[in-house]
Amino acid sequence: MSSRATQKVAMLMGGLSAEREVSLVSGRECAAALRGEGFEVIELDAGADLAQRLEDLRPDVAFNALHGRWGEDGAVQGLLEWLKIPYTHSGVLASALGMDKQRSKKAFVEAGLPVVDSKIVAKSDAASQFLLPAPYVIKPNNEGSSVGIYFVQDGANVLPDLGDDLPDLVMIERFVPGRELTTTVLDDQALAVTDIITEKWYDYAAKYHPGGSRHVVPADVPAEITAACLEYALRAHQALGCRGLSRTDFRWDETKGLEGLILLETNTQPGMTPTSLSPEQAASVGIGFGALCRRIVEDAGCDR
Repeated sequence: MSSRATQKVAMLMGGLSAEREVSLVSGRECAAALRGEGFEVIELDAGADLAQRLEDLRPDVAFNALHGRWGEDGAVQGLLEWLKIPYTHSGVLASALGMDKQRSKKAFVEAGLPVVDSKIVAKSDAASQFLLPAPYVIKPNNEGSSVGIYFVQDGANVLPDLGDDLPDLVMIERFVPGRELTTTVLDDQALAVTDIITEKWYDYAAKYHPGGSRHVVPADVPAEITAACLEYALRAHQALGCRGLSRTDFRWDETKGLEGLILLETNTQPGMTPTSLSPEQAASVGIGFGALCRRIVEDAGCDR
């Protein structure tokens, strides 16, 4: 769908998930960029009345700037399919798979991609007994932005006190040491590799607070690792059936060479904030933020 045929864009932002504030920033940034590209943009905070508001507005395209549950997990995608409103990013199935970390890992394994051992357990069991050799991570199976992450440290005698930010079922995952790398895919093209440098680990604050992390793009890593990240990210994008933009995160233990590169997860709705990784990677290959947003809109459609 070309921008000439697409004049009115509904920017879906905010929403109901734990990533609401990040989504509001992403939505505002993308709305401003698209206005600069000549689009009419209406910003919609995606609440319980979203279906009625979309029916009343009848936009040419819905730009999905939602993050987390209900916006990134296939739910709003299904609504947009029902309303026959072309929308950006991945469709129902790819979004649901990408948000479900355990199921997406199965797809990655079937595609021959390297992943880390994990399993789904009851939160009560994770809080009361050691379920994997330490170190390991306890986290939601269907959240992003490092929401609700707990570490069981090597040599720990006491389990972390799990808060209300975790659901009744959680993922426990072997901790992978090493450098944090990430690669964006746009329209079936892997763009670049970023090395994310933080003082501790890449948590919510490191992702979204100014100065929380330093991004080196292109990453200063061996050519073999760059090539593998680009290949693995594209294969992950295709294994889930993603459309438009996605970003795949890795850990790399440089002491092990290529065998130390592990795929952690694929994000089907990468952040679009001033500190976000995908816009940086696009810029590194000559795609400015306005052009990136325009390309995402031009790819919009139904039956995704």
